[in-house]
Amino acid sequence: MGFLSTHFEEFGHSLNLVDVALEEGRPVEKKVDELLRFALSIRARSQPCVRKHFKGALNAGASKQEIAYVFALTMREAAGADDCWTHSVISDLDEIEPGQSTGCG
Repeated sequence: MGFLSTHFEEFGHSLNLVDVALEEGRPVEKKVDELLRFALSIRARSQPCVRKHFKGALNAGASKQEIAYVFALTMREAAGADDCWTHSVISDLDEIEPGQSTGCG
């Protein structure tokens, strides 16, 4: 967050408050928290967060097999969601006449 913390300090401070609240109110054990964050980081395609939460899960007691399962589960669910979403987006294209605008730039 280098740019934001330099040019919008209030935003960085607010995110820190959210992090504190999440840590203080965490209802699951640390290992589960890190595995969830690992999965979310994969979906967000955040390289530093994937690395951070991979290591965090190991440090919290997760096995490499557990991490691999979460990785596989995340990839499978993402593929299914992307497939379902894409089908819903294009489902009406056979009703659109050739040359008719779809409203996209």
